[in-house]
Amino acid sequence: MRAQGPGPVRRIRSGVRRIRLPRTRRGRRRAYQVVVALTVLALAPATWMNATAGPRVRSVADVPAAPVAIVFGAGLWNGAPSPYLAHRLDAAAALYDRGTVHAVLVTGDNSRHDYDEPDAMRAYLVRHGVPARKVVSDYAGFDTWDSCSRAHRIFGVDRAVLVSQGFHIRRALALCAAAGVDSYGVGVAAKHDVTWAYGGVREVFAAGKAAVDALLRPDPHFLGPHEKGVTEALR
Repeated sequence: MRAQGPGPVRRIRSGVRRIRLPRTRRGRRRAYQVVVALTVLALAPATWMNATAGPRVRSVADVPAAPVAIVFGAGLWNGAPSPYLAHRLDAAAALYDRGTVHAVLVTGDNSRHDYDEPDAMRAYLVRHGVPARKVVSDYAGFDTWDSCSRAHRIFGVDRAVLVSQGFHIRRALALCAAAGVDSYGVGVAAKHDVTWAYGGVREVFAAGKAAVDALLRPDPHFLGPHEKGVTEALR
């Protein structure tokens, strides 16, 4: 009879290397130091964002005045602003109504014919009392860095009030500062639901890209010529 070879379980186990922890105190100390260093490195961008932007987060009632409010896109539902985006637009309308800002720049994604964040945002603001001539659309705000960079380089915005949810506003402030926009931010309150939890976790990972963008300051996906929309809206 032929001898039976090792069973499948034994073959799998033999091909797996066990992770061995350091046996000496010195080895364990070094392993601990490596873990701490990697953790600090991973959290450094988020720490930079909070330190840079934290003091500039305000409410609608106490944010300093600026010529323009910048509202960042946050998705559409059946062609209309999502609840999160609607809350941002409500805050922008309140800022205009209080006289804190005199124009609103809405920036979002219009990469497809069937998806137009800026026009949906503009229509919402007009329905809520902001004159159409005071709303300017940026159709190439594909991410936060693009929105901030284009606000300064294309629309000539030097000072603004940024409007977003609390979990995103610090990144927006840090990136707009790097792009040349002196700004304060309104962190709009949001229901602590699945979207809010996802947004918070996403910011931890997005902080790394934000730090790279702030350091390298790349061109946005689409640059184009200077636009006079904000200047005309402020006349």
